[in-house]
Amino acid sequence: MNKTVTAIRKAHTVVAFDAATATHVYMHDADVAFDETGIVHVGGNYDGPAANEISGRNRMVMPGLVNVHCHSGDEPVAKGIFDDQGTQALWGNALYEYSALLDIDDTSLEAALTVMVGDLMRSGVTTLLDIAAPHAKWLPTLAKSGARAYVAPGFREAQWRVVDSHRLDFNWDKARGRDAFARALELVDEARAHACGRLGGIVAPSQIETCSPELLIDATQEAHKRGIPITIHAAQTMTEHEELLRRTGLTAVQYMERLGILGPNLIIGHCIFVDSHSWTRQRTDLDLKLLAERKATVAHCPVTFSRSGMTLESVGRYRRNGVNVALGTDSYPFNMLEEMRRALICSRVAGKSVFDIDTAGILEVATLAGAKALGRGDLGRIAKGAKADFSLIDLNHHTMQPVYDPLRNLIHCAAERAVEAVYVDGARVVEGGRPTLLDYDGAVAALKDAQAYCCRKAEANDPQRRKIAALAPKSLPVASGSRVL
Repeated sequence: MNKTVTAIRKAHTVVAFDAATATHVYMHDADVAFDETGIVHVGGNYDGPAANEISGRNRMVMPGLVNVHCHSGDEPVAKGIFDDQGTQALWGNALYEYSALLDIDDTSLEAALTVMVGDLMRSGVTTLLDIAAPHAKWLPTLAKSGARAYVAPGFREAQWRVVDSHRLDFNWDKARGRDAFARALELVDEARAHACGRLGGIVAPSQIETCSPELLIDATQEAHKRGIPITIHAAQTMTEHEELLRRTGLTAVQYMERLGILGPNLIIGHCIFVDSHSWTRQRTDLDLKLLAERKATVAHCPVTFSRSGMTLESVGRYRRNGVNVALGTDSYPFNMLEEMRRALICSRVAGKSVFDIDTAGILEVATLAGAKALGRGDLGRIAKGAKADFSLIDLNHHTMQPVYDPLRNLIHCAAERAVEAVYVDGARVVEGGRPTLLDYDGAVAALKDAQAYCCRKAEANDPQRRKIAALAPKSLPVASGSRVL
């Protein structure tokens, strides 16, 4: 098969991978050549054949970002509803009482997924791991988008039930959980065999406290059989932390170690409340050592949790202890560059030092660490032989000017506004800041109706039958005589 080579000529800046140090480095006035199979040249003048050329003048070539934890499903319609809410008795977290109130209809799932993937790609994401409930449009929409995507069909044996806004209980149905596990494995295998070649599958027991020890062990064994990662929400809230202490006397990390599931193929969603976190009752420092020794990955999603006043303590400290910390977006705004900015700032606040982590460290978290978690040495880097997954950043954009250090400008100031184009497998999937293969505008219009539907249905889903105006009061009161929307 004849390959079509494209050459980016004299890029102002290339964020290239230095194999000798296993880190990113700046190259200036460099060429990057690629085809559909991968990158064929990085560095000085490329003198091979090239069917297409792109001027690198006033552009930065940056590796594709790797998002190891996001949720489509009903998350895109939750925007702006419960941001000021939380259950006081459950450490202020809104997850248990409020997330179950939104119930998107099946016809809106494709629109929600389209908006999520579109927003992620616009912010430079080329690889994503989506944890969601299976639906008919999941694989077709991801394949159509052009993104590199891993589906993680969630399954669990227990449903959360909040009693009178102060106590979390669990409704267990192990048979139903086992059926969902079987269906999830079928979909994982289907994704891995997909004809587009860009889809993969992840085994995903949903939350550590909603699965029995037997299910967690069996799920890990199935992941090992397939040679693929497993992802579990664990140590994500103080409510879960206290529940596991009540059941087992152990933290989430120590519990996973006892079960034998803590290992290099495990991606732990959030992993905030380890034994050394200032909110916990423990005064030990065992968990980070276990995470490092077992080579597990932490999927850090700072935006969602900092909205609830919670933060990992801290990215820099985890990394200094040898823990592989990768990055995800979890919920809206599905903006990986904003997630990087928040991760850096929250880490410095939690670590009480500007030196806790730097810009290079956050870029590594968003690229190389995620690729490592997925077992992909060909992602998250601009290097010969790597996949042609990258972004072109417009250094002339007013938010990027003046340019002393382009990565700092991008992360601290410009974010997705300066992302001119995004490529996956050498194909342009974002151009001019807009997805090229998805009906993004149509999906946004559909989400408006979907959110209205969710808000109407929230009262019926609430055990206390509260109306949406009481569940999610608007930020400001409506002026007398004004129309109530």
